[in-house]
Amino acid sequence: MKKLALVLMVLVLACVAFTGCKKNSAAAEGITCKLLTDATGIDDKSFNAAAWRGIVEFYGDTVDNTKNRGKLYDVITAATSDMYVPNLKNAADEGNDLIIVTGFTWADALAEVAPQYPDQKFMIVDVNYVMQPNVREYMYQEEQGSYLVGLAAALQAKADGIANPKFGFIGGIASSTITKFEVGYIQGIKSIFPDAEIVDYYANDWGAPEKAKLQAKNWYDSGVYCIFSAAGGTGNGTIAQAKEYRMAGKNVWAIGVDSDQYEDGIYETGKSAVLTSMLKVVEASTLDALNKIKAGTFTAGEVVMSMTDGGVGYSKANSELKADVVKAVDAAAKDIVSGKIKVIPTYKDALAAGVVPAGLGALDD
Repeated sequence: MKKLALVLMVLVLACVAFTGCKKNSAAAEGITCKLLTDATGIDDKSFNAAAWRGIVEFYGDTVDNTKNRGKLYDVITAATSDMYVPNLKNAADEGNDLIIVTGFTWADALAEVAPQYPDQKFMIVDVNYVMQPNVREYMYQEEQGSYLVGLAAALQAKADGIANPKFGFIGGIASSTITKFEVGYIQGIKSIFPDAEIVDYYANDWGAPEKAKLQAKNWYDSGVYCIFSAAGGTGNGTIAQAKEYRMAGKNVWAIGVDSDQYEDGIYETGKSAVLTSMLKVVEASTLDALNKIKAGTFTAGEVVMSMTDGGVGYSKANSELKADVVKAVDAAAKDIVSGKIKVIPTYKDALAAGVVPAGLGALDD
């Protein structure tokens, strides 16, 4: 009997151990995804960083504690654009539940690869023309949030008593998406200063902060009051130059993009060279797509994120953004949502309406 009891106990313990192993294995078998980015990666403090935040949130992690990274999700950074197609294929071959790519520069590669993997689900941000039955495409009304930061910059300049302020815009790579940032920003400025001088520059690069820094220095030296950059990691150069000049006592500003870049502009306690940031809540799209995967309701096609659903907005983090400015910008945000203020998203139409100057580097594709 003792031997039989011992054998039974061993069998029970083995069964428990085996079941426990299966249970742990099952618990680890969650939804898997890969984020594929360009060379700027998730450390761009802007666009890719925002996409990453949504992924991290879905898995219950934090940006500082990505405990499920490498097990359930990860990021693959392409050093050059010729790695886009191979990276997409490798991620698809792994059998991930969702593959996420960020930015219109991925559109051609995704259009090539998606049909080759009809059972693989993909999502892309800033593109609505891949139009494959397994691709969910998120678009943002960036012109709305950009109008708000342009308005904020103009009102701040007015409050500072600057009679004829000049404003700058730095873009990464010209496209219809970046055009929405530029023309929205200019419309916000010109609602206060109809004759304001606007200068723009396209770096043709998402990861060249030195180009933006040099351009920003030249513009600030020539009297430009504020520069808005929609250029990924390139725009960090604008912020760096604004920090240097504000530390030197010059009244110049940078405007952040996508993520709230207030902290990147801090140059002393409670002081930041980033007046405000145009918030493009890219994390809302990555989080939405993953939740759709989880719920089994993922569908292909275009999804538009606007100010109405919190897809875009502006940051109020800087205490030097004057209270009357914030009040006026908040009122404008409500007017955009209600339709009282209509922000034109294309250069062609904005030019025809007389709300932007001729000769900009903006493109409508």
